[in-house]
Amino acid sequence: MNTLIIGATGGIGAATARAFAAQGDTLTLSGRDEGRLSALAADLGAAHRVADVGYESHVRALLEGVSGIDTLVYAAGVALPEPVKDADPAKVRAVWNANYFGALWVLKHGLPQLNAGGRVYVLGARPELVTARGFTQYAASKAALATAVGIARLEARGVGLILVLPPAVDTGLWSQVGRAPKGAVSADVVAAAIVQDRAGDMQNELRVGD
Repeated sequence: MNTLIIGATGGIGAATARAFAAQGDTLTLSGRDEGRLSALAADLGAAHRVADVGYESHVRALLEGVSGIDTLVYAAGVALPEPVKDADPAKVRAVWNANYFGALWVLKHGLPQLNAGGRVYVLGARPELVTARGFTQYAASKAALATAVGIARLEARGVGLILVLPPAVDTGLWSQVGRAPKGAVSADVVAAAIVQDRAGDMQNELRVGD
């Protein structure tokens, strides 16, 4: 199958790329960091395209260059936690671009590129895990994403649009606040759940670990 992973250089994105490569998928990987992206693509024998999901033009060009997609994984995400009183406009834009607007542009330009029976996996967040000091923008952007995915699913009938809701995951995101919570799972656990789900019946949510 043809699989496109956006945000492929992050912890979950890279793990998911390796998991799909292990089962023989034809991969296209996308991210912003040319060096890390090209190294991962070379390691997995995958194609790669640099794109910044904060720009609709980048996303449109990416999706127009990758047709016949069976599986699309949107794993881009940014936290940048800070108190509301210190909200920095540049950080706020970065969080919303990665967590919400990037996904919106991917749905807009990616859904028409899916093959029959194709599926899109979007990484969300469990509200109970992100309702914490400093996480106003991260929590709000992920909540908006969940709502948008639900409505897009109504508009794109016949397409598998799955919101992935993992538990706390031990990735570099937590370095911004110290360390991952006790009991956090590895990115490989999330990747394995997505690959397993892709082979099964279609569902609206994938709650990893439940």
